[in-house]
Amino acid sequence: MKLYQILVSSIIATSAVALFASDTDSKIENAAKASFNYRTVLEEKVTVKSNDGIVTLTGIVADRDLKSLAEDTVTNLPGVLRVDNQIKVDSALKEHSDAWIAWKIRYQLLVRSNVSNRSVVVDVKDGVVILTGTAANLAEKELTEVYAKEMTGVKSVRNEMIVLAIPVGTPTVAEAIDDASITTQVKYALFNHKSTSALKTKVTTTEGVVAISGVAANDAEKSLVGKLAGTIRGVKSVDNNMTVKS
Repeated sequence: MKLYQILVSSIIATSAVALFASDTDSKIENAAKASFNYRTVLEEKVTVKSNDGIVTLTGIVADRDLKSLAEDTVTNLPGVLRVDNQIKVDSALKEHSDAWIAWKIRYQLLVRSNVSNRSVVVDVKDGVVILTGTAANLAEKELTEVYAKEMTGVKSVRNEMIVLAIPVGTPTVAEAIDDASITTQVKYALFNHKSTSALKTKVTTTEGVVAISGVAANDAEKSLVGKLAGTIRGVKSVDNNMTVKS
């Protein structure tokens, strides 16, 4: 009788664990698919499969940075124990080519605040960037040019965007961006900026508020980290808790 009770209890416990794991896996997969990075940046080209918290990523993306972006976004989700990144990079887009530069600029406009990716046309010829399309105001036009100039391989920028008669501060419909996507985008921005790429920082996001910790060489470096984080789309505010070397 006791053996029977033990067997029944064991079966129930095993079933409960399996159901819990299955529920967690579903939440991980759904959260990844619903994230800004997967829906908008990766354009749903990456498949997410979770098994007991071990996530396997498959698909084809245009750039190796997108492969890292996909992994980092999932790593930030609750319940994820490990990520097996099997994503392949499309070899058709050669690094530092005109097409690659144009793509990188469009990507930056997609994840940076106060600019629009949808209303800007980016063309590149021998490293010279031509920006056309529309901007809501002069500030947006100038900021678009600034982001374009930051890209590796850009020799110069011709900004031929047309400014629309929309006053600064006019309310717009903004897409909600999840915390995992924001965290990944902030880390990406810091890693790819020449003045902050070597810094070891910890980045977390809670309801759009970004908290950053780590060590900066000086006040200027700490300030730059905060400013870069603040340029990411979806960031409401930045708590810069970095310490400065004495």
